[in-house]
Amino acid sequence: MKIKIWVILFGFLLTTVLINSCTHGGCRETKNSSAGDRESHNAGRNCMHCHTSLGEGEGCFTAAGTIYDSLVTGIYPNATVRLYTQPNGGGNLAATLQGDAKGNFFTTNSIDFANGLYPSVTGSSGQTRYMSTGILTGACGSCHGAGTQGVIYAM
Repeated sequence: MKIKIWVILFGFLLTTVLINSCTHGGCRETKNSSAGDRESHNAGRNCMHCHTSLGEGEGCFTAAGTIYDSLVTGIYPNATVRLYTQPNGGGNLAATLQGDAKGNFFTTNSIDFANGLYPSVTGSSGQTRYMSTGILTGACGSCHGAGTQGVIYAM
């Protein structure tokens, strides 16, 4: 009788853990920002703080951040972020992320950062700004917007 109770308790606990892992921190959701979309939030914060396998956010982001205007007085809506394998838009295009109406860009799509990628940001003027150093992570808000590297901005 004791074994049966323990088996039932264990089954209940395992089910509870599995259900919670699907609703909080589950990496099964596909999330991609798109022009005009207004459902993102927390502009300027490190998106990867919540949008990871252990976080509360929906989906596990592989790249995310916020774009500001060139005066850094507000967000820049609908900019385009591209990740290249070489500096200044050289090499191969590894990923394109469309910013949303709130200035945020994000994706859960797989991106290979192993050899480093070089970001660019293009605003509605068509002017493109390039980051001169490669990145090994898509957690753009972990440096930009955190006060250490300045913000990402478009023109």
